[in-house]
Amino acid sequence: MAIIKEFKEFISKGNVVDLAVGVIIGAAFGKIITSLVDDILMPPLGFIMGGVDFSSKKLVLISADAIFKVEEVAIRYGNFINAVIQFLIVSFCIFAVIKTMNALKRKEEESPVAQLAPSPEEALLMEIRDLLKQQKK
Repeated sequence: MAIIKEFKEFISKGNVVDLAVGVIIGAAFGKIITSLVDDILMPPLGFIMGGVDFSSKKLVLISADAIFKVEEVAIRYGNFINAVIQFLIVSFCIFAVIKTMNALKRKEEESPVAQLAPSPEEALLMEIRDLLKQQKK
């Protein structure tokens, strides 16, 4: 459930780098995602729902009439459903890439910095500090 919450935050609060990565990945994988949705995901989903072909689903407002040369006017909500599924797949892929990048950045930040030996000046100052502490006792 934490991943779903983080995914929702990513979609609603993306920054410029996240958006740039999304555009690049979306453009690069657009045809693959379209084929995935249209050719792989939607046919089984349509079959499960009783043989529904989402790409042909529409609400006809004005039927086509060849005599009066009127073209069909329709709301093609099936294409919209396909586009929403494509968007969710692309955005989830981008989310996964950004999540991985952020995890790698956190690991880099958490790695301990090697303690360097104090410089001669620092060593001298530490000795003076320790001597002053001993004199106060």
